[in-house]
Amino acid sequence: MKKFVAIFTGTPGSMDAWQKLDPQTRAERDQAGMQAWEQWVQTHADIIVDHGGPLGKTKRISKDGIADIRNALAGYTVVQAESHAAAAKLFENHPHFTIFPGDGVEVMECLPIPGM
Repeated sequence: MKKFVAIFTGTPGSMDAWQKLDPQTRAERDQAGMQAWEQWVQTHADIIVDHGGPLGKTKRISKDGIADIRNALAGYTVVQAESHAAAAKLFENHPHFTIFPGDGVEVMECLPIPGM
C-alpha cells in the first residue's frame, strides 16, 4: 500500500459565516460534525497511518529569513491506499466540507526520498 497525506483546506473568509451562527446552531453543527468525523475515522481506522490534526499559524523560512504568512492549510491526516484515486475517494463527502466550513481536501502521495 502507498502512503498519502490529505491536507484539509479552508479560506480565510470561510469561518466568517460559521462564527456568525447563533450559539445553539453552531453547537449543534459542531456536535454533528464531530460525530460524522469520528464515524469517518472509525470507518477508515485500518488505513489511517496518522490521524493528524488542525494546523496553526504558519511561518515561512527561506533564504530571505523567517516571515509570518497565510495559506489555505487547515489540517492533515495520513492514510494508506492502493492508488491515488483510491486515497482521494476516501475523502468524498467528508465532514470537513459537508458540515464544517472547510473548503476541500487535497490528497498527495508521500514519495520516497531518492537515495535514502
